[in-house]
Formats: sequence, structure tokens, C-alpha cells
Amino acid sequence: MSRTPRGPGLVQREPSLVPSLYRDLRDRIVSTTLRPGEALSEVRLGEAYGVSRTPVREAFKRLAEEGLLEVVPQVGTFVARIDLRVVRDNHFVRETLECRIVELAAARLDAAARVRIRDNLSAQRRAIAARDAAGFFRVDEALHELLAECAGHASAWQVIHSAKAQLDRVRRLSLESPARSRLRMNEHRAIADRVLEGDGAGAAQAMRAHLGTVFESIANIAEENAHYFIDTDAAPPAARRA
Repeated sequence: MSRTPRGPGLVQREPSLVPSLYRDLRDRIVSTTLRPGEALSEVRLGEAYGVSRTPVREAFKRLAEEGLLEVVPQVGTFVARIDLRVVRDNHFVRETLECRIVELAAARLDAAARVRIRDNLSAQRRAIAARDAAGFFRVDEALHELLAECAGHASAWQVIHSAKAQLDRVRRLSLESPARSRLRMNEHRAIADRVLEGDGAGAAQAMRAHLGTVFESIANIAEENAHYFIDTDAAPPAARRA
């Protein structure tokens, strides 16, 4: 495991460090900087962050509760593989909420929001031109959050964001392909165009298509990176052979 420098705000009293450490590790798992199956050491991470094992252990506990870490007694702690069952549930939550969000955004858009949407699309183009997958992911997220604000339901984005950690891990793997990033940007433009036109039904249709292509790409990504995935909905081998 690579040594991580102390992040901003991590040099604090240790009890107050846990949330910052948790967020930093969570971001690294979701971004796939820490890959599924990678072993993590409380001691080494404590040394890297300049803290004792206690806040690391507490952060590990929270991440394990979210299904992002797997703790194997007497063996070690590992970044959990991506569970396709959970990814499917993440997609269901996201599609249900975001299609309604863009319908409302199209009806409630103001002049300032129009400028912010167009600025975001420009930022997406710059990120793709620079082949900056991490930067593209950030502005992709920012667009979806902006649409929730435009709909008058900013807090709904926090619900979506919390519910889609496993899905985001797949999305980050998908954006390692520049072609997939360009496809996502074109889909974002289709959503934005309909929102800007005040076409709520069309915006919802474009959002559903966008989220659908993200979901459809999961099969290819899982095939390309089979060692990163599990599917707890799948029948056990004995049942499949029967």
C-alpha cells in the first residue's frame, strides 16, 4: 500500500480526527485509488497520517458498516469487492430520484442556474480534453448536485450521494476509458438541453437514458475487472449446476 501524506485538517486532536480520516479513506476507496481486494494496515495508515491506531480503527469500523471494507478475523482488513447486488440497488435509488429532480428543475430554472449549467458543461469539455478522469468525475457530480438545487431539493442530492457509493466505484472504473467519458458528456448535454428548454418530460427521459447506459456498461466493466466484483444475488455454484 502506498504511503499517504497527511491530508489537510488531519493534524488535530485524535478524537476529532476520525471523521476526516473516514472521509479521506472513503474517497480513496470510491475513487478506486484503493483497489478492491487491497490489504489495509492500521499501523501503516496510522504512520502515514501521523496518528495512533485508534482513529484508524474507528474509521475502519465505519467503512466496514458501509460495505466498503471487509474485515477477516485473524487475517486482515481489505478493501471490499464491489457487490453487483448493491450496485443494482444504488441504480434504482438514483434513477427514481433523479428523473423526478430534472422534471422539477426544468420547471423552476432561473437565469443564474442557466449560467451555472452551461459553465459546468464547459468544465466537462475541458476535463475530457485534458484527459482528467478525476476532474471529469467531480464536474459530473457537480452537475447532478446543481440539478437537485435547481429543483428545489438540494438535500435530496445528499440522500443520493450517500446511497450510491458502490455504484460510484464502478463509475470511476468506467471513466478510465476516454471514450466512455465522452459518451457521458454527450448524455449530460442532452439532459441539460432539455432542462434549459423547460422540457421536464424530455429531461426525465434523457436522465433515464443516461443512467441506463451507465448501468449497462457495468457488465463490460465487471468482465474487464472480474477480480474486483462479487454478486451476492447470484445462485451458489451447486444450485447453478443443478
